[in-house]
Amino acid sequence: MATTNNSTTDTISSTSKAKNVLRNTDHSIQVRGARVHNLKNADVDLPRDALVVFTGISGSGKSSLAFGTLFAESQRRYLDTVSPYARRLIDQVDEPDVDSITGLPPAVALQQQRGTPSVRSSVGSVTTISNGLRMLYSRAGEYPAGQEMLYADAFSPNTPEGACPTCSGIGRVFEVTEKLLVPDDRKTIRERAIAAWPPAFQGKNLARVLTTLGYDIDTPWNKLPKETRDWILFTDETPTVPVYSEYNIEQVRVAIEEDEKPSYMGTYVSAKNFILHSFATTQSPLTKKRVSQFMQISVCPTCHGKKLKQESLSVKFAGLDIGELSQLTLTELALKLHDTAHTKPADDALNREKVIVAQRIARDIFSRVEALTMLGLGYLSLERTTPTLSPGELQRLRLATQIRSQLFGVVYVLDEPSAGLHPADTQALLSALDELITAGNSVFVVEHDISVIRHADWIVEVGPDAGIHGGKVIYSGPVEGLRDVTNSHTSRYLFTVDATAKHTPREPKAWLKLVGVERNNLQRLDVEFPLGVMTTVTGVSGSGKSSLVSQALVELIYEALGQKTIIEAPTGEADLLELELETPTGGQIIAGMEHVKRLVTVDQKAIGRSPRSNLATYTGLFDHVRKLFASTPEAKARHYDMGRFSFNTVKGRCPNCEGLGFVMVELLFLPSVYSPCQVCHGQRYNDKTLEITYRDKNIAEVLALTVESAYEFFDDEPAILRALNALLQVGLGYLRLGQPATELSGGEAQRIKLATELQRTQRGDTLYVLDEPTTGLHPADVSMLMSQLNGLVDAGNTVIMVEHDMQVASNSDWVIDIGPGAGDEGGQIVAQGSPEEVACSKTSQTAPFLLAACES
Repeated sequence: MATTNNSTTDTISSTSKAKNVLRNTDHSIQVRGARVHNLKNADVDLPRDALVVFTGISGSGKSSLAFGTLFAESQRRYLDTVSPYARRLIDQVDEPDVDSITGLPPAVALQQQRGTPSVRSSVGSVTTISNGLRMLYSRAGEYPAGQEMLYADAFSPNTPEGACPTCSGIGRVFEVTEKLLVPDDRKTIRERAIAAWPPAFQGKNLARVLTTLGYDIDTPWNKLPKETRDWILFTDETPTVPVYSEYNIEQVRVAIEEDEKPSYMGTYVSAKNFILHSFATTQSPLTKKRVSQFMQISVCPTCHGKKLKQESLSVKFAGLDIGELSQLTLTELALKLHDTAHTKPADDALNREKVIVAQRIARDIFSRVEALTMLGLGYLSLERTTPTLSPGELQRLRLATQIRSQLFGVVYVLDEPSAGLHPADTQALLSALDELITAGNSVFVVEHDISVIRHADWIVEVGPDAGIHGGKVIYSGPVEGLRDVTNSHTSRYLFTVDATAKHTPREPKAWLKLVGVERNNLQRLDVEFPLGVMTTVTGVSGSGKSSLVSQALVELIYEALGQKTIIEAPTGEADLLELELETPTGGQIIAGMEHVKRLVTVDQKAIGRSPRSNLATYTGLFDHVRKLFASTPEAKARHYDMGRFSFNTVKGRCPNCEGLGFVMVELLFLPSVYSPCQVCHGQRYNDKTLEITYRDKNIAEVLALTVESAYEFFDDEPAILRALNALLQVGLGYLRLGQPATELSGGEAQRIKLATELQRTQRGDTLYVLDEPTTGLHPADVSMLMSQLNGLVDAGNTVIMVEHDMQVASNSDWVIDIGPGAGDEGGQIVAQGSPEEVACSKTSQTAPFLLAACES
């Protein structure tokens, strides 16, 4: 039965869109008293065997209802039936705070999270297509004369039977060179010529050990014999010798002859082995970042990047080894498999049994590939590693696998599956969701995309606003019924043709001209970007938008400005591989750079990799807050400085949890759990620090404030208010000041970066480059974001962004549509001009979605 906050029930129940099952209370899921996060005793009835969309503005509580309550309770019930030993192998979510849920079937969650990046996880392994290919090569491959048949494991880079012995199945080798280890060869060893050595005592120790071994540490590095340099940097020997602190080489020789007692015994480790061992074993991101700068990565010389032993690569199918086949795009793979999958073997064919096996395996792989291409992922290759995929791509890969699983009676809970999708690809996504429902399942989707909401059988809007102003179910019912809900932020975008003010395109003040651009699928592209206006670059997923804007344009501008492209130092094997896979950019800027004095890129990378990084620290407002606490009379009387109010310093933080607020509890047969610190109760600080208050709140209580609440609390502190106001303007008022970076979505991280930039005084002549800034945003929040971006342009700056949101594109000044297809079928400019002009294009896949009204 439909529910709403006003009297629209009669209108709702009569809508033709709703299925009969939606009004059948015996065939529904009934939630009572949900209080997860900001939910306020939420009650809601949901239909089964239907597409239910949970919507509401960002931070309203919709994910808390769909994932934090419904999925969490379903998982809890399932895990109650599993042995404690098996439970520890499953990634568990917290038990939901809810009075009761009835009628809840088993649930499968497909969320937008990367998990732990692994260089061994790929498109092929996530979709299980690689398993089929290995069987195909094992049973139906063309073997060299005399070679025995190999089992399927021999075609896997993740098994000892298959992995290339040189690179251990990664396809790349990590190397260190003398130039990397010793950047300045004019220095002596004592002067730290070997920059790769550890700092402080460890580095001194290695120099002292070399002195005992008879090496001169006071001769410039470039004057040492090559044999000596090679041994010091690359030896695998680890001699342990007596060390005499502060002795020179002659004094050490005498001390040894006279059998003098050493200061201690020291062991030598070469610079190469120190770097490789530290990178492989350290748990510290800072250490990984430091040692990674002394490493380089290259294609494995043995397997040439194909990851397998030579015996495995000698087996062919369709003229290709399994490494070559895995490098094809999924679209190309489907073409290769088509004939084998659809050709019926003749009764008198030679090796008929082998042909039948090949046909059956190829047919299964073909159907899996077909499910992926239907979801707009045909441009991916099987060997593409999961760390290089967007969360949206990864979620759609898992969705395709579920479509093939043919489960029945399951609730699928999805987190914004349309994120990163072009509207043309969204139609295919909706068909895939319909397929799951037709198979007898229920699909619950957290979504902002208007086309997905329109397609729903049932809508649940949570709100009305974000954070403490949300958490209520303001409407639950068929789509049409939302029209009459007065406090719905969704209805005005759902039912009004043009919910935003009509935009008159601004005139460019100049043009930035690029010629011969080459990057990924861009082949010698010439393109002009207007300056002093807002430009949106559109195109289907994989068409080359990000290659053009976020990669080629950014690199060429940095080069023209005489600056180096800002590359974050890698902190893991996956980061290093991703860095190495970046292809070089070709092309040049021939006009317009005199109008660009500064480049600001705002991407979706995390603002920090540990819980110690948070909203307040990243934006810089925490420095002002700590100054306020340090300036209170009590803090001055105790001689507390700013550092006292940091949870990263020994003097201020809780000694038990070291400022994290939680501790890890090891359980024998259950997974390790994180529980609030029993000493500081999650507040991160020691008791003495928490005794200092500012306006009756201690530092932990201030960090617990939402941005919105903090704006009222610091009403007479201009420096803090400027940062908070910028966050409010990009729709982040619901976040806590101390919210860890690890809890933020990519879209939230990008908007925090944008807010940090908005605080700065605008000087004009700045180019802002954004990559899908509306990810995770409700249309109402998109309007707020557009207002801020328009403010940047009105101040004399330029905004260029990659975007799928048609609300953004239609309100831009200029649109460049890349395509016409994905991968090799893309990389060209299909249409460009004002939104109205692009909307009239006959060849653009974006045009039909850009503007509803287009003559012709």
